[in-house]
Amino acid sequence: MKALSVLRLLPLVALLTAWLPTAALAEGEAAVVAGADAMYTVNNTWMLVATFLVFIMHLGFASLEAGLTRAKNTVNILFKNTAIISIGLLTYAVVGFNLMYPGDFSLGGWFGFGGFGIGVSPEDMMVAGDDGVGIYTYWTDFIFQAMFAATAATIVSGAVAERIKLHSFLIFSTIYVALVYPWVGSWKWGGGWLDEMGFYDFAGSTLVHSVGGWAALVGVSLLGPRLGKYVSGGIKPILGHNMPLATIGVFLLWLGWFGFNGGSVLSADPELVSFVFVTTSLAAAAGVIGAMTISWIIQKKPDLSMALNGALAGLVGITAGADVVSVMSAVIIGLLAGFLVVASVMVLDRCKLDDPVGAISVHLVCGIWGTLAVGIFSAEHSFVTQLIGVAAYGVTCFIAAMVLFLVVKAIFGLRVDEKEEMIGLDLGEHGMEAYSGFEIHNS
Repeated sequence: MKALSVLRLLPLVALLTAWLPTAALAEGEAAVVAGADAMYTVNNTWMLVATFLVFIMHLGFASLEAGLTRAKNTVNILFKNTAIISIGLLTYAVVGFNLMYPGDFSLGGWFGFGGFGIGVSPEDMMVAGDDGVGIYTYWTDFIFQAMFAATAATIVSGAVAERIKLHSFLIFSTIYVALVYPWVGSWKWGGGWLDEMGFYDFAGSTLVHSVGGWAALVGVSLLGPRLGKYVSGGIKPILGHNMPLATIGVFLLWLGWFGFNGGSVLSADPELVSFVFVTTSLAAAAGVIGAMTISWIIQKKPDLSMALNGALAGLVGITAGADVVSVMSAVIIGLLAGFLVVASVMVLDRCKLDDPVGAISVHLVCGIWGTLAVGIFSAEHSFVTQLIGVAAYGVTCFIAAMVLFLVVKAIFGLRVDEKEEMIGLDLGEHGMEAYSGFEIHNS
């Protein structure tokens, strides 16, 4: 009887034996799926936080530019910075995003366009990594990249401050950020010909900062200096009206750069994001020391504006290679960027290129340096390839900006008249003052 009972239990034992591995496998698969979903949420959340930080950079630019220019032009500066981010976001939605990330290229990787507007079907909402696991949503991808587009245009604002016609500036910026920035950006970030060649720019020393810097150089060249800047063969300093505001602007930009570079990891990878934070911040600190030291030696007194631009120089310099250079290399890159920004400001002044906030020196000169530094300090990347990329962007952006500025100049004019410049663009262009009730000197 006992043997018979055991025999009756054998099918049940066999069933349980077959079921247990299957159940364990199902549990394992469920755990993997749950882990992937959790990581998808974490990645997406970090990318949105990084987007918030890049957005804060626009307040930093507005504060810095307003502080380093005269009180009578403050409303004008703030208006431009408010308009620029709005223009950048809208044009990127209409045409820029699909121009920068076209999917398919023609003409050997030089041009591609995925169509007007944004929007995908629900099943295509996830942006997946190489392993097929979701990184973040399509909408997160768009809004993060759109913030970068607006940043490229705002670089030009400070360089041409205090003498450009508002509508002319806005027309130029709209076309430049809608068409030129995303087109040349597609060469690398969109998988175009420079990407295939091996050119490397992690977060935009060239693709964002130099693209804006070349346009700033053209604008300054065509506008000419502010009245009273270069007189009797000498250089007359035109001091900013609010250094506390300028300092706040730089710290806001430094804060925003954690999103600018940290978000460019394109995931919440804990090791890489942490590393990028370290290289970014140390390069900025080294830039301050470099600019502070060299300007103190040359000018015999410590110059706050040079120290502030030194921080930005270090940040721009490290942006191309923040994830591929060593920590000590980041310090060297930032230190040399600090030296370069001071030297560049002085050389541009001698060439009578009047840049009120040092935008050309910070974004163009240090953007070039940072891009080339990748080829010097990273064994994985070629200096020659980096140089080809810098040259390609330089030639294209310079010509495009020159053509756009000349067309705008021919149709609308570029510079306000002498009387309007003397009383200030706040009253001349806007009919209002930033500091109503206070006497503002018009020198």
